[in-house]
Amino acid sequence: MNDRPEGWNGDDRSGNRYGQGSASDRPESARSMPHVQRRPAPPQQRPAPPRQPQLPQQPGGYGDSPEYDSGYNTGQVYGGGNGGRGGGHGSGPGDSGYVQGRPGAAPNWGRRIKIGVLSLVVVVLAVSVGTYFWADSKLKRDVDLSKVIERPKSGDGTNYLIVGSDSREGMTSEDKKKLHTGSAEGKRTDSMMILHDGSNGPTLVSLPRDSNVEIPSFVGSESGKRFEGKGRTTKLNAAYAEDGPELLVRTVEFNTGLHIDHYVEIGFGGFAKIVDAIGGVELDIPKAFKDKYSGADFQAGKQTLDGQQALAFVRTRHAFTSDLDRTKNQQKFLAALASQTATASTILNPFKLYPTMGAGLDTLVVDKDMSLWSLGQMFFAMKGVTGGDGASLNMPISGSTGGNLVWDKAKVKQLVEQLNNDEKVTVTGS
Repeated sequence: MNDRPEGWNGDDRSGNRYGQGSASDRPESARSMPHVQRRPAPPQQRPAPPRQPQLPQQPGGYGDSPEYDSGYNTGQVYGGGNGGRGGGHGSGPGDSGYVQGRPGAAPNWGRRIKIGVLSLVVVVLAVSVGTYFWADSKLKRDVDLSKVIERPKSGDGTNYLIVGSDSREGMTSEDKKKLHTGSAEGKRTDSMMILHDGSNGPTLVSLPRDSNVEIPSFVGSESGKRFEGKGRTTKLNAAYAEDGPELLVRTVEFNTGLHIDHYVEIGFGGFAKIVDAIGGVELDIPKAFKDKYSGADFQAGKQTLDGQQALAFVRTRHAFTSDLDRTKNQQKFLAALASQTATASTILNPFKLYPTMGAGLDTLVVDKDMSLWSLGQMFFAMKGVTGGDGASLNMPISGSTGGNLVWDKAKVKQLVEQLNNDEKVTVTGS
């Protein structure tokens, strides 16, 4: 076997043989060896990076034509891009791709604002609708005006009969003592007013409780039995005591000829709670007065009345020479109450609105056709009386029977005509 490299015969080009023995008597080391020129080692270099595979030549030249997009991504752009970032032409969903070394795309504030506004509108709408149905469910629609017979023809505008009763429903013994209401059973009318809401502004007409009126024929609200009128005259508040709101409406319509569209009644307790819920009512009292029966004790001048004081103010009779002075105080206070309740500070403040609505709606008694919208219109019409858009007066009086006040028939007829025709009221009351 030959262990030498393939093709190697041990001879150099000069014919000498090394390592194979020799016939010479001199050892091999003594022989002259040829000089071998060695080349210096090349400098050490880093290995060249692998060559990128050459892309095939595209029509028109790669990247030379603005009309051509190869879709090739160099690896510098991650995600979607708009074709102009980082030199890449990558496409992806949206326009907010991340570009290496650059911040993300700016947020779309216009879109965010639109979504925020839309969400706010939806929330406000939901709260408003919920509030409407909540408040509407609290109304006590106990009065059925369909039971009222022989009604006069409706005129222009809307007529509300507003009644303040001495109902003590829901009041504790402590409440009755504090509010000086007494503990009489049943309920009677403590004040009565007609509010006309029309195109010539609202008109508030007080009906003195001692007004001398005729009780007409009527159908009992509970029995359904017809009672014939016999020309009997009595005080107006006696009609309410005899057969409730339906007979009161029937009596007012019969003696005035004015059609009543809606009935609204509030008791002592509810009245005081409403005043307290709005934080009191500011009132300018022109003259000091006291009344031990109602608990009134007022100095002259501007002051804020709480619920207890407000109730005493509108109920006071014994401090005045006539019931007409009392009705004027009632008009003044109710108009001020409506004016200070129907304000943005109350309506837009849920911590004030809901207690006020809860206090008032829980104690209101209305007719079956009364809507929350109509009730709101009534309050704003009442506010208009204070704001100077309307007028207020007592029913015109011509004299008295000694205990009852007699209406001036001529003036009453003129007043009713002006209200029915929705004309500006020129009639003046007492």
